[in-house]
Amino acid sequence: MKRYFITGLLIWVPLVITGWVLSLIISTLDQSLRLLPEAVHPQHIFGFAIPGAGAVLTLAMILLTGLLAANFIGQKLVVWSEKILARIPVVNSVYNSVKQVSDTLFSPNGNAFRKALLVQYPREGSWTVAFLTGAPGGDIVNHLKGEHVSVYVPTTPNPTSGFFLMMPVKDVVELDMTVDEALKYIISMGVVAPPPHPRVVTNI
Repeated sequence: MKRYFITGLLIWVPLVITGWVLSLIISTLDQSLRLLPEAVHPQHIFGFAIPGAGAVLTLAMILLTGLLAANFIGQKLVVWSEKILARIPVVNSVYNSVKQVSDTLFSPNGNAFRKALLVQYPREGSWTVAFLTGAPGGDIVNHLKGEHVSVYVPTTPNPTSGFFLMMPVKDVVELDMTVDEALKYIISMGVVAPPPHPRVVTNI
């Protein structure tokens, strides 16, 4: 009975958690329907609420915004709106900080979270998986001896929180592992191991 119960849990737990996460995301995105006038609201037209309509509207708005920003006129509008936000106290500091982080994370040319690393943390001899986020900058460079890299050490099973460290390049090992494989390994607390690769790991 115990074996059958555990087998059932292994089937149902991922399904239930996946459904719960999707339901939470869709219900959150459905809040965007409030931006629509009442006359064109799906519930007003069809007489009942349509789950996921807000998610479709949000994705459409993001794609349309990207399409408009890709041409000359759209780029001018983006620059103009950023200049306006830069003149608003408090808003400018928050917006600029978020924009710098988002540009670093989502830019196709960026290096943030493009490599999985093996580092010794929280003490020597204890190893964990981390992600490359870039290189130290500003006045910090003047106080570091030798070449360093910036790394993010996520916690498990929730990788959205973690620790930001600056470590010598010689102490960092680049893994022949994709970011997705590394995230699965972290979230599963080491249970879901990535497939072996033929290449031997080397220093970054």
